[in-house]
Amino acid sequence: MSHHPKPPKLGQHFLADLRFGERIVSALDLRADDLVVEIGPGRGAMTSLLLQHAKQVVGIELDSQLVAELERRFAGRAPILHADILKVDLAALCERYGVSTCFVFGNLPYYITSPILHHLFRFHRCIRAMGLLMQWEVAERVVAQPGSRPYGYLSVLAQWYSQPTLVLRVPPGAFTPPPKVQSALVTFRILSGPRAGSASRRGALAEAVMTPEQESAFLEFVQLCFAQKRKTLLNNLGPLYSRTRVQNALGSLGLKPSARAEQLGIGELLPLFLTLRRQNSGE
Repeated sequence: MSHHPKPPKLGQHFLADLRFGERIVSALDLRADDLVVEIGPGRGAMTSLLLQHAKQVVGIELDSQLVAELERRFAGRAPILHADILKVDLAALCERYGVSTCFVFGNLPYYITSPILHHLFRFHRCIRAMGLLMQWEVAERVVAQPGSRPYGYLSVLAQWYSQPTLVLRVPPGAFTPPPKVQSALVTFRILSGPRAGSASRRGALAEAVMTPEQESAFLEFVQLCFAQKRKTLLNNLGPLYSRTRVQNALGSLGLKPSARAEQLGIGELLPLFLTLRRQNSGE
């Protein structure tokens, strides 16, 4: 393992164990014609492996010192963009490289994993799939099912746009410097087509298509439902709707007045949102 005199500045933990690197790449659904957008390539360990399996790799790196290292190492093989992933327009990036969709890979800094996921899902229409390394506890939340302790807003967000799978546990010793927590690789198969169009995923719904604005309103509604996880929906939805209105909506869907968001999947939360919205519009 090589030693570097300066520690990472932005909370990075670089993957150093190439055995895990190989396992990670083999677990990704990479295709020979993929454009891979790599978030935080660091010192390029995964970049080299990704280049063996994809047509093109573009690195997004915020640390200027690392950008210089990467540009020297991958000159002519992988362009490196000195940028903050939270400000990168993935649709424009795909257009620049002449593709309709990209594959996103990243070893995410733990403290901004949730904002990065939010940003990526904004561009779900131009992402084919993703493979992301993240803190184990966050990975558990992303894949959690209703009724389980980790289930919450992040679970609904991830499962609204994708089919996430917890693939691999990565121990602290695989990174340099070693983090104080376990890590995990989560793969995301991005769901295509209208968000509410699949009866098997959403239940039998009157609305077959939701606009981006309606999707955004639904996710804000879900955030409110989980505002205080142990409280009932009646209490959490109080700022927006009267108790009577929420009780009536719950009853029309066969849900108890004591129902909490942590007990409900997308198949219940979406009809609840649509029912309350119809009531608000006077339909």
